[in-house]
Parts: sequence; structure tokens; C-alpha cells
Amino acid sequence: MFAVEVRDHVMIAHSFKGDLFGPAQALHGATFVIDAAFMSEKLDENGVVIDIGRAHEALKEVLEPLNYKNLDDLPEFEGINTTTEFLTKYVHDHLARAARENRLGRPGPELDAIRVTISESHVARAWYEARIA
Repeated sequence: MFAVEVRDHVMIAHSFKGDLFGPAQALHGATFVIDAAFMSEKLDENGVVIDIGRAHEALKEVLEPLNYKNLDDLPEFEGINTTTEFLTKYVHDHLARAARENRLGRPGPELDAIRVTISESHVARAWYEARIA
């Protein structure tokens, strides 16, 4: 499997509901590093998985509305614990849409999967990987 990976970051604030989260139930900030890997079993006629520049722009487009925001205040996240795990799928789904809309420099059906990894510190991260549905 071939992969091209791009990286960006966001600075957000949020809080969680539920005793499981202890002190994270209070409003707190985080700087997340987000890696998006686009995978294909075959390279295209240009010898690439996707256009790396377009992939980076697609990732920036997904993250821009979240950067420097309190996620608790965004209507799309109302009543949702915006955990690292949740956010990996959120980013994945937006990138998968960009692939299906052929905005990555290669037809979406030629890609096999996307993996999104979010590092919340140098010792903890979560990821979500799925086929492009």
C-alpha cells in the first residue's frame, strides 16, 4: 500500500460531559497535530497517490473553522464530546468527501483509504482509518 501524508495543527478549547473525564469536564485548551494519510494500492499514471499540495489544502480547509475556536460553541458539535477519537472521524469524513469530489488531483475511486491521526501530546494520539465510502 502506498501512502501520502500531510500534517497541520489546530488550537482549540472544549470541555467534556461525564465523570469519566475528571478535570477535563472543565473548559480547557489543546493544540492538536493532525496527520492525514491517503492510501492506494497503485500509483497513478504520474507516479503519485494524490497531489500532495491539494491534500494539504483539503486538510487546511477542514481545520480552519475549528482553529482558535471553543468547540463547545459550534452548532455542529452541540451535545457531543469532541474527544480526540471523535475528531479523527470528523476530519476523515471531510477529507473523504474531498476525495469523492475529485479535489485531490486523482479520482476518488482510485484511492483505497484515508487514515487521520490526531496527536494531543508527544505521548498520546488517536487515529481513525476507513475506506472512502
